[in-house]
Amino acid sequence: MKSVPPKSCCKTSLLAAFIQTSGYLSLGRVGIRDEVSFTSEHEEVAEYMLALAEELFGVRMTMDAVRRDPKQGRHKLTFSYSLSDAGEIAEEISAHFAPDLTSSCCRAAFVKGAFLGSGSCTLPSEGAKTGYHLEFIFEERSEAEDFADLLDSLQLLGNVAPRGDTYFVYCKSRETICDVLSVMEAPVALTRLERIASLREENNNENRIGNCMAGNADRAATASVAQVLAFERLRESGLLSSLPAALKETAEGRLARPEYSLAELAEHLGVSKSCLNHRIRKLMKLYAENLSPM
Repeated sequence: MKSVPPKSCCKTSLLAAFIQTSGYLSLGRVGIRDEVSFTSEHEEVAEYMLALAEELFGVRMTMDAVRRDPKQGRHKLTFSYSLSDAGEIAEEISAHFAPDLTSSCCRAAFVKGAFLGSGSCTLPSEGAKTGYHLEFIFEERSEAEDFADLLDSLQLLGNVAPRGDTYFVYCKSRETICDVLSVMEAPVALTRLERIASLREENNNENRIGNCMAGNADRAATASVAQVLAFERLRESGLLSSLPAALKETAEGRLARPEYSLAELAEHLGVSKSCLNHRIRKLMKLYAENLSPM
């Protein structure tokens, strides 16, 4: 996010979005001095914007106030530049805050500036069940809706919703957030998101495998119970003793070890799994034809 756009028009778009979301520009308003001002909680962002303003306008904004936000535990830094005695610089600055966003590079720069001004991105911590969330905050609904339209022009989907006296444009799709971070040229955040997404997908796959195994275990347990009941009836009826040795051994093996899976029972009896399956089907068919209640 530290890279500066190479084109002057993109720099203008970035700074305009930043001032729109974190500051204000007052020109020609009765009773209010002409000035440009912004507030930031991040020193690096403030320095970035100060350097950008100086490069564009040839002026250095000064710090007006430092206020600590007890809720966030951060200091908010306010910078401004008075235009009262600046002459034609006021018109020049005013023009810079109505950027031409017809080109995709300027629109991308505007997205980056809006994020630096009021954006936040929440990525789920490892193991967390909460989702992804990226948002931009605006004072006016019209500004939020215009920004959502701008995202749409970049093939990015953003939704608008009110929050108190403000409006925010948000994205919850991991794919969309990846695309927004890519547009903003934020490789570190993008790499982190992709790493978290990869871990979550791996965990989801493990859960799916675990659920599948649990389901298979449940089905195996149900089958084992049915087999035990059938083989007990065969033994009680005397039919089991009259069967060939292989079938009798299979039935007695299952009755002695009802907790064994099919593979474990096959290994215990020294036969293949398919052979054991074949024997059990014969026994169950014998039970169904002779002893199963109608």
